[in-house]
Amino acid sequence: MIPTLYHKMIDWIGDGTGLPDTILHIHAGMLLLMIARLITRRSFGTFIPWWVVVAGEAFNEIMDRMTFGSWRWEDTSLDIVNTLLWPTVICVGVRLRPMIGKRRR
Repeated sequence: MIPTLYHKMIDWIGDGTGLPDTILHIHAGMLLLMIARLITRRSFGTFIPWWVVVAGEAFNEIMDRMTFGSWRWEDTSLDIVNTLLWPTVICVGVRLRPMIGKRRR
């Protein structure tokens, strides 16, 4: 019941925006990262906001698995990459920034 309802909601978002699934995953990852940063008040460099994105993407893929009855690995792997790429780049960049600044001095 819940996976079907969840999938209908995701389809409604996709149909309403007209954006392809890949773009929706990119936006969802960034949105989760920003919301987690605001709620936890933790720096991106702590990776805590990144773990919220990981949990959100895991939830999404588990719901897909329950809806479709099996893993669709090609789709699943692309969804994970699209969702986590930019949050990972941002968190790594923030984490490395102090180290790079110290080297220049």
